[in-house]
Amino acid sequence: MKDYGTVRSTVHPEPVKVDEFSVWKHSDIREIAENVGEENEFVGWEYNMMQYDKNEFIKMQISESEQLSEQITDTQLALCELCENTEV
Repeated sequence: MKDYGTVRSTVHPEPVKVDEFSVWKHSDIREIAENVGEENEFVGWEYNMMQYDKNEFIKMQISESEQLSEQITDTQLALCELCENTEV
């Protein structure tokens, strides 16, 4: 993973972009306008940019998916317990 920090562009970035070797993740995307000198104005986008190796990104997604699955199971068990304890 390589963190490029906050970057600027005149092109609106996609939240996730995949190329031949990497997965690029863009977050906190916001439109900006800033005066540069007296007559020039920068109008574009500012965002955080991370680059992942494809295999690294897949492993990260699998891990996040497993965590979400565990949370869903815990929530389902809690709901079942709540329903069992509720009198009709």
